[in-house]
Amino acid sequence: MNNFDYCVPTRVIFGKGTQLEVGKIIRECGFKKVLVHFGGGSVKRSGLLDQVLKALFDEGIEYVQLGGVQANPTLSMAKAGIELCRREGVDFILAVGGGSVIDSAKCIADGTVNPDVDVWKFFEKTAVPEKALPHGNILTLSAAGSETSQSCVITNEDGGLKRGFNSRTHRPLFAICNPELTYTVSKYQTGCGTVDIMMHTLERYLSPTKGTPLTDRIAEGLLKSVLEAGRIADRNPEDYEARATLMWASSLSHNDLTGLGREVLMQVHQMEHEVSGMYPRVAHGAGLSALFCSWARYVCECDVDRFAQLAVRVFNVDMDFENPLKTALAGIQAMEDFCRSLGMPVSLSELDVTDEKFEEMAEKCTFFGKRTLTGIRELGKEDIVNIYRMAL
Repeated sequence: MNNFDYCVPTRVIFGKGTQLEVGKIIRECGFKKVLVHFGGGSVKRSGLLDQVLKALFDEGIEYVQLGGVQANPTLSMAKAGIELCRREGVDFILAVGGGSVIDSAKCIADGTVNPDVDVWKFFEKTAVPEKALPHGNILTLSAAGSETSQSCVITNEDGGLKRGFNSRTHRPLFAICNPELTYTVSKYQTGCGTVDIMMHTLERYLSPTKGTPLTDRIAEGLLKSVLEAGRIADRNPEDYEARATLMWASSLSHNDLTGLGREVLMQVHQMEHEVSGMYPRVAHGAGLSALFCSWARYVCECDVDRFAQLAVRVFNVDMDFENPLKTALAGIQAMEDFCRSLGMPVSLSELDVTDEKFEEMAEKCTFFGKRTLTGIRELGKEDIVNIYRMAL
């Protein structure tokens, strides 16, 4: 087990009706003026935005609004938010939405109080934010885990570069999580979210570090719970317990818990960022679903025992002690079958992604030759292209 430093200071307010407490929570924290940041029309159509604004008004808290965040949130939107926060003297950012809105809010928070630094430099890792505007969220989509994580991912439209970085400034002050708010999430987006949750833990689990039995069991328990809840939510979108499991798993899967003591390398995430960075129509979870099993088949022979353990403990595959690779591949197939059962793509062609951009995507993924992707198997540009082709 590797050394680790684990701190998740985000307060989680979980359960039915909790969004109605947001005004009181912000007032108790002493904030005076809030940027309410959100995405498309769903928060308006559902009445959630009106509930939030009323809760702020009732507590005497001023607010300004910025909507229009898209899936795969953009740098231009974040810069508009930074300008708005500075101009209006905002002292707190409230994200109302899923991971895209929350990541956009984190980027705005970093940029607002670091006026001498172009916020994109944080994503290029040529600068580090020392401070950020406080921020919190009301979660409406179980997927990214950004509601409690230190991660933030933004797409720079100039060149289609999708980049992320971790920072303690990204830990929200609070996360309000009402599973009922996810009832209206579409079947497709629910599937995308379920896959994204699983990938955050699978990519921690499938790393080269040895000797983490407790972390392994935590990860395996989460994965088995998500498999069950994902199937139920797919059939019955208003099953509260299934939605609650997915929402809580979303946070636990990406707040570092399921990877403690292990290297966290996220090769599939890195490759997917290039897909949805160049094809913004591709939902992140769908891109992960299309790539994961091809990646797993490409690297699994470098750690057959690990993949076989996953197959046995999570997917209930019988262990073939004479041929553990057979067990490992059966587990990968079980994951692929699960993705299919949710209507998720298991190939890039299902996302209308062709091979014409593979070389460019792989070049970007290596940061134009400046890095390889370390992991169970080290991946260079040629390997990344090969995996894209396998996934076609």
